[in-house]
Amino acid sequence: MRIASIEATIVSVPYTHRETSSQVARDGVTDIVLKVTADDGTVGWGECCAGADVVSVLDTVKALEPFVLGRDAWNRSAIWADAHFRGLWNFRESTFNFAFAGIDMALWDLCGKAVGRPVHDLLGGLRRRSVDYFCYLPGGVDAAALEDACRAGVAQGYSVFYLKVGNDIERDEANVALVRRLVGPAGCIRIDANGAWSVAQAIRNLDRLDRFGLDFAEQPVPADPVENMLDLRARTRVPIAANEGLWRVMDAWEVIRRRAADVLVFSPYWVGSLEHFARLSWAASLESMDVCKHTHGELGIAAAAGQQVLLTLPRIVDGNQQTAAVMVDDILTELLPIATGPRWDLPARPRPGLGIEVDEDKVARWHAHYLEVGSYLPYQRDQLAVEDPAWHG
Repeated sequence: MRIASIEATIVSVPYTHRETSSQVARDGVTDIVLKVTADDGTVGWGECCAGADVVSVLDTVKALEPFVLGRDAWNRSAIWADAHFRGLWNFRESTFNFAFAGIDMALWDLCGKAVGRPVHDLLGGLRRRSVDYFCYLPGGVDAAALEDACRAGVAQGYSVFYLKVGNDIERDEANVALVRRLVGPAGCIRIDANGAWSVAQAIRNLDRLDRFGLDFAEQPVPADPVENMLDLRARTRVPIAANEGLWRVMDAWEVIRRRAADVLVFSPYWVGSLEHFARLSWAASLESMDVCKHTHGELGIAAAAGQQVLLTLPRIVDGNQQTAAVMVDDILTELLPIATGPRWDLPARPRPGLGIEVDEDKVARWHAHYLEVGSYLPYQRDQLAVEDPAWHG
């Protein structure tokens, strides 16, 4: 089964509300949908995360075509190695990973369809039949809106609630207190500072917030150097999750090797392939670390690929990350289970490959939306530091 063609389409799909943190202010997801067709007509679907700039990732996909077209779809690892080293993409690894991860998803989808088996069977088989996902609470909203979101999450059956922090500790404390009151003593509360605090600030702030009972704190301090996380982990009782420090295979390996976190929060498109994500997750389990699948903002293809891997891993948390519940739409023929609740169960009859069907009319619709509004950037203009206030206007 050889790869005959790659079609790449940029789409922009809006969120129901702005995603706000200490780092980003984003109104939707802009990603690249890949349709990879084999010489027998079989179609595999993949999704490339945009990173900071979707056009550069699209250009990278095009630059990778000579390493992919005409190759045997089963030789995913060799294709990755050829592109990474022969193509000198090891010098631009993060952009390469964002691009190749979409190609890799499509190859897994092709191979699963070729043998009539779901991807989780090709990855070693099931360790569980269901995966739990978090309730992504809105940031940058008033107390009434946060309360409404919490109540809705409780009603939908979520057990893990995720809150961005890092802009204002007084407001952070009030928000965490509100969430604890609404979700009750059994609900898990996770916070994410996106590296906004110094080590000293993180020690104080985590102590302050943990009186409400934190499940873990994601990336409280800058990821580089890794000593920041090691220092903090030795000086706080709150479990620490690494996120921004897991951009590449060797970054993730360094965090695992040095036990710089209790939980790894990362995704296949950061490390370039489902296989890398699975292998690193297995390595983390040997160091008694848990894995939480991260989302950088993703559509249904990437979400389905991540779900396939999570079904096979030895140690995962409840409350894996998702944006399906905060999207106005997707590019699939059917809504993902996590668009309306916390559980994604294995269907009675799993479909082969990634287990999803792409709606090409929706791809065209959201591509037209991209042509109209452009990329959903991770920032707003009024967040940027400028000397002339008139520049904004």
